[in-house]
This record gives sequence, C-alpha cells and structure tokens, in this order.
Amino acid sequence: MSEFNWSEEAEKQWDERSTGWNSISKDMWDSGSRKDIAPFFAKHVSAGGAVCDLGCGDGFGSLKLAESGFLVTGIDVSEEMIHKARDTNDGNTAQFIKGDISSLPFNDDSFDAVMAINSLEWTEEPLQVIKEIQRIVKPGGHACIGILGPTAAPRINSYRRLYNEKVICNTMMPWEFVQLAEENGWGKVDSLGVYKRGTDQMPIGSLSTELRQSLSFMWVSMLKNNK
Repeated sequence: MSEFNWSEEAEKQWDERSTGWNSISKDMWDSGSRKDIAPFFAKHVSAGGAVCDLGCGDGFGSLKLAESGFLVTGIDVSEEMIHKARDTNDGNTAQFIKGDISSLPFNDDSFDAVMAINSLEWTEEPLQVIKEIQRIVKPGGHACIGILGPTAAPRINSYRRLYNEKVICNTMMPWEFVQLAEENGWGKVDSLGVYKRGTDQMPIGSLSTELRQSLSFMWVSMLKNNK
C-alpha cells in the first residue's frame, strides 16, 4: 500500500472539486455565508496593507480584499484553484502561488495580516499552520480565521477517520481553535458568527459565546499577533 501524502491527496481532491466549488463561491462571497467577512476584516485591518489569503481557492475572497484596497497574495494547494483565482482577479494587483499553507514560502514578518477561511481544517497539522501564520505576520498584525461550526454539513468530510481511514479534513470545533490560538501567541480581538437559515427567530445575541458557537455554521475570529 502506498503511503498517504496529505498534501498530494489534498491537491488531487481540490483539483477535482474546483469546478463545482467555482460554481457556488461567488454567491457565497457576494450574498451568502461569506458576505460579511471582507467588511469584518476591513474593520480591523487598515487598507493598503499586505495580506495573505491562505487557502484562497478560486480567489473570490482575495477579490473582495483587493477591491477594499489591500495588497493580496493568495496561496492554495490546488493548481486548478490557482488558475481560477488568477482568472477571477484579472485586472487587479492580487498575486497567486501554489503551495502548502503548512510550509509558507514567505520571509518572517512579510504581511500585515492573513485571512484563512475554511482552510485551517484542511491541513494535516493545524497547529503548524498557526505557527507559520505567526511567523509571516508582523508583530501586532492580525489573522482572520474562519472555522466551520457544528451545524456545517461539510463536517461529513472528516467522518471516515472514525473508521481509521485517511482523510484530508482535520475538523475541529470553533472553541478548540480559539483555545489553540490563544495558547500559541495569539490574542482575541473580535468574532463573527455565521448562522444557517432557521436561527433568525432565535435570540442569538443574548446567548453566551459558547452557545452562539454551538449554533454556528461558521465562526470567524479576528486575532492579534502577540509575538
């Protein structure tokens, strides 16, 4: 049996998913589950700063940041996604490279901030990615990281690990990510909860953070680099 190579298998699977993902991602960033992320990011990071979009996919998140005045570099493990990201951002200054976000090809303190939306869970060692983010972000810089919440259907991608099968989705709960980040040099600044339809009649704002996270489709954390 051949040895399982996480990065190679991730590239293969995301190459295969790239067309289907590309058919829905624009709507997610324009009016769906990701529509509030770019404004949330811009609330905490000054325009004009250098930003790395980790796991940029087909580049619609990068496009939103570029349109908001940021200097964007996107990186993704999938060659097909990188091609689509370049097409999506044709006409602006965003740049894209293929690479594994667990081992970033950037010098220390290269960026004012990073954005990583639903990408940290798709790495073999999320803690290593957190450390790499801290390395490339300037002291006092920011990281905007979105983790799928308990109500997100894509968590089925990690289910087969319970049969001891190799999978490329290293799922975690939002509160686990926040604790992991705080224990490794990051401080909480703000958070954004994204919820499915059906929760709009619930008093979300009056609930504790733990309950709001438990109901979330995605939990987006803005963190400050305390190195």
